[in-house]
Amino acid sequence: MYLRNIIKYILILGFLLIFIGILYINEDKFNDLYKDLIYKDSDYKVTEKNEYYRDYDFTFVQNVDEMIATKKSDLKNIYYTGLNTGKTSFEFKCSNKYKNCIKDVQKIADDNTMLSNINNFVHPYNSFKNINTTYNKLGIITVEINHMYNEEEKELINNKINSIYPALTQGYNKNDVNSIKNTITTIHNYIINTTKYDSDRADNNIKKYKSDIAYGPLFEGYALCGGYTDLLELFLEKMEIKSYKVSSQMHIWNAININNQWYNVDLTWDDPVTNTGEDMLLTDYLLVESNTMQEKDTSQHIFNTEIYNELKST
Repeated sequence: MYLRNIIKYILILGFLLIFIGILYINEDKFNDLYKDLIYKDSDYKVTEKNEYYRDYDFTFVQNVDEMIATKKSDLKNIYYTGLNTGKTSFEFKCSNKYKNCIKDVQKIADDNTMLSNINNFVHPYNSFKNINTTYNKLGIITVEINHMYNEEEKELINNKINSIYPALTQGYNKNDVNSIKNTITTIHNYIINTTKYDSDRADNNIKKYKSDIAYGPLFEGYALCGGYTDLLELFLEKMEIKSYKVSSQMHIWNAININNQWYNVDLTWDDPVTNTGEDMLLTDYLLVESNTMQEKDTSQHIFNTEIYNELKST
């Protein structure tokens, strides 16, 4: 009887070891099966979008309907879509067939330049200040977003823009090219005439103003290139003009689509800092094509044409 029990326990232990071995050898298959049972594809459809969602695409990034990565090129579109929805966090999953997914996610999560470029295509209010990506062994990725603007700032900025918008856009006709260009010129001039470049922050890292966002030029009268570009973007959104921000290694400005033709606007360079402290309003970088812009300057305005492809041929 005692021997029989020992044999029974040995057999049970043997079966357990075999079962554990099968699980170990087929871990990926069991993980895929478990993921498909728990994390269904239907849970990763894009349904929630805030009022600042851009429902149009660009050459470099496009909105997707499902947050499921099947290949490497899907990742930038998923990040763009997640940011574009305006949520403070979003999840996506790797397809079972995409075996290098987590490695590719790690690469894009660690690539601050790539993330910043993707960030340039979303509405300023949906853009991030910080972004953090985590993932688990099952291929479920979570992205947490700390947005550039808080709710109080957005409310104040929107109220101010709404109050000055009618005077700046009198006679504006979104179907007339000349009307669009004249209105953008008026807004360009208004921003420059009411704003100074924040040299203290740019040169000495002295942070007196929120000059890196639209709040600075609108309420405090000081801006860095990020503040100039964000404020113009907000006006362009209200005008229903397609646009995005363009980054080079050292600078940022606006790209604007008018009647399917793309132009550059650089408020920062049109609001120069002078040795005498004199305020100046230039139009050198107002609605210029890329070739013309780069003829004027061959350093700060060199951009990646694979990312900002719409500007490549202008």
